[in-house]
Amino acid sequence: MLRLLASGCARGPGPGVGARPVVGLCHPGLRQSRQASDAPRNQPPSPEVVARSVGVCSMMRLPVQTSPEGLDAAFIGVPLDTGTSNRPGARFGPRRIREESVMLRTVNPSTGALPFQSLMVADLGDVNVNLYNLQDSCRRIQEAYEKIVAAGCIPLTLGGDHTITYPILQAMAKKHGPVGLLHVDAHTDTADEALGEKLYHGAPFRRCVDEGLLDCKRVAQIGIRGYSTTLDPYRYNRSQGFRVVLAEDCWMKSLVPLMAEVRQQMGGKPIYISFDIDALDPAYAPGTGTPEIAGLTPGQALEIIRGCQGLNVVGCDLVEVSPPYDLSGNTALLAANLLFEMLCALPKVTTV
Repeated sequence: MLRLLASGCARGPGPGVGARPVVGLCHPGLRQSRQASDAPRNQPPSPEVVARSVGVCSMMRLPVQTSPEGLDAAFIGVPLDTGTSNRPGARFGPRRIREESVMLRTVNPSTGALPFQSLMVADLGDVNVNLYNLQDSCRRIQEAYEKIVAAGCIPLTLGGDHTITYPILQAMAKKHGPVGLLHVDAHTDTADEALGEKLYHGAPFRRCVDEGLLDCKRVAQIGIRGYSTTLDPYRYNRSQGFRVVLAEDCWMKSLVPLMAEVRQQMGGKPIYISFDIDALDPAYAPGTGTPEIAGLTPGQALEIIRGCQGLNVVGCDLVEVSPPYDLSGNTALLAANLLFEMLCALPKVTTV
C-alpha cells in the first residue's frame, strides 16, 4: 500500500455534478480498477453547480484516492521543506496550492486541451514524509512513486522543496531508465554539498547525475540567474552536456522559438518537467524560499509548458511555494495554474 495520506476526507459534492465519490483514508480498503475507455471519467465540479467553497480541499476538487490503480495521471503532494536553505514554509505548499486550485476549470481554450475528457485523474493526497529525517523522507518518496509509476499513472507533484525531485527521479529511472529533464528554475540545483551535507534543495540534480538518472544530453535548464561565488557558476552543468538558458537571455522576448529547439533536443524519449516557482520574478511569485530578481514572467512560463505538448512527458513537479511569504495567495494561484497546464501537456490529452 502506498505510504500516502489523503489531504482531506469528506463526502464528495454529491450526485449529478460529474465527479465520482471521494475515496480517501476513511475508506482505506477501497480500490478502483482501470476504467474502460468509454466509462465516465472524473470531472472537477463546475462552479456553476457547486460553490467553490464547498467540498474536500483536493486539487481542483477532484476525488481523493489512496491507490493509483485505474488512473492515467494524478496530483500528489509532498509537504517537505527539511532541505530548505533559506526561508522555510514549502511544507505548506501542497495544501495552499490545492486551496487556490478551486479557480481552475476543466478545458484549456488557449491550447484546445481536454484533459478530463482524455484521462482518468484524481488526487492521491500527500506522501507521508518524515520532517525530522531528510534521508528517510527521500526513501518514503521513492517508494511511493515507484508504486505510482508502476501502475501506469503519471504523477504531477505539488511540492515541497526541490529536494523531492531527486527521489522522484530515482523512481522514474527504475521504469524508464535515464530521462530527459526540462528544469525551469532560478538556480541550477547542482551544488555538491552545503554545511557538509550532500542532500538538500540545492543539490538534487547533482545527485541525479551521480546516480545516472538523467540523460544529460537531453537536459535543459531555463531561467537561471543570480549572483555567485565564482565567475563561471555553470561550468559543471555544461560539462555534463546540459543546456543552460540564462534569464537575461529570455528577457523581453517570446520563448516559443526556444521551446521549438528544446523539443528537438528532447526527441521522443521520456522527459520529466521540474518547475521551481522561483524561476518567475518575485514580483509575480513572492511566496518562495530563495527569490531572485529579474526572472521569467507568467506568460513565458505558459510558453515553456505549452511548448512541451507532443513530448513524451512521464512526470512533472511544481516546487518551492512557501505560503508564509505568499500573503495574497498569488504564488499558489500561479502554481495551481501551471500544474493544470502540465496536465494539459501530457501525451494522451486530446486537443481540438
